[in-house]
Formats: sequence, structure tokens, C-alpha cells
Amino acid sequence: DIEPVAGEENQFIAYVAYPLDLFEEGSTTNLFTSIVGNVFGFKALRALRLEDLRIPPAYVKTFQGPPHGIQVERDKLNKYGRSLLGCTIKPKLGLSAKNYGRACYECLRGGLDFTKDDENVNSQPFMRWRDRFLFVAEATYKAQAETGEIKGHYLNATAGNCEEMLKRAECAKHLGVPIVMHDYLTGGFTANTSLAHYCRDNGLLLHIHRAMHAV
Repeated sequence: DIEPVAGEENQFIAYVAYPLDLFEEGSTTNLFTSIVGNVFGFKALRALRLEDLRIPPAYVKTFQGPPHGIQVERDKLNKYGRSLLGCTIKPKLGLSAKNYGRACYECLRGGLDFTKDDENVNSQPFMRWRDRFLFVAEATYKAQAETGEIKGHYLNATAGNCEEMLKRAECAKHLGVPIVMHDYLTGGFTANTSLAHYCRDNGLLLHIHRAMHAV
């Protein structure tokens, strides 16, 4: 169906329906490749814009969804009946891994339930990811021992490729850290689905960062 946009000349809204058989099950990548793919680059449609997207329940059910929810996070942190209190470590860039871990410890020891990497804390020359993971795990366990409370830190596993991302998630698992984080949009749909499956299979919480959502 096509209908004119009220109050606008030469603008129309087109409603397009696709058969479900055109889409691979459980693939966000294939979904968007099909719906907002090459057609948006055609010269004959210079001002084409996606306004809305409605996905039938039959297709939605082919996706696993988040590996865990807020209740599982409360269970892991043993925190009930109140809001969870946490913060992102600042300055987010420039600290050494040792000083970064120290900042995490002071926040957790001071009463926070969790601390968190920021979206662009990945593996820079001043703080490689493995060093950060080790110092943060040490800080978390030290704060737990001194407070008698379960603490957490959102370790950013985002990387330049899927293999490296999963390697970081696996390291977090071996360190016993309960939560990993991923930059969903910049990291990519396929990478995020792979990480979600890994977290589901290995009992890790997965926090999704919104980086690039406002572009």
C-alpha cells in the first residue's frame, strides 16, 4: 500500500510485506540486510527512509533474546529489595590497569554493588585488556572479602573480531567475574548474537552498551 504524507508534496509512505521464508531464522544480520539493504542506495529512490518495522511473533520466536534478566543479576549479586548501585570508572581512558583496578576497588569497597567499563575501554596501549581483567578481578575479590558482600564489574569484551571477543569473554569466565559487556551496534549484530549464546551457555551475565544508538 502507498499513501501520501499529510501536508507534504511528493512524499509518500509505502507499506511493504515480505514472506517469512525470505529470512533466515534467528539472524538480525539477514533481517536488516534484506529490509534496509541495497534498495536504499538506488538513485531512483534518493530520499528513502525506514520509518517503522513490525516483526511477526513467529519470526521473533526464532531469536533467543537476552541470555539473562535482572532477576538473575540480583541472584548472582545477592541483592534484593532495593536498586542496584554502580558506576562507570572515570577517567575512562588513560589509567594504567593497576590504577584502574584500584579505582574499582575503592568504589566497591565504598559501598557500590558493581563498577563498569565504559564503551571505548577495549585494549589500548596504556591498558591491555588482559591486564585490566586481572586487576579488576583482584579488586572485586578483595572488596568482597572485606565487605562480606558479592560485588561485580562489567568487563567490556568488545574487540575487533569475534574470535578475540569470545577469548575475552572466556577469560572473564575463568576469572569468575559474573558480568561481561558488549558494544552492540558498533560490535555488530552477528558478534553480539555469538556472545549472547556464549554467555547463555556459560552462565555469564551480558550487559549491552548503547554506543552509536543516537546516530
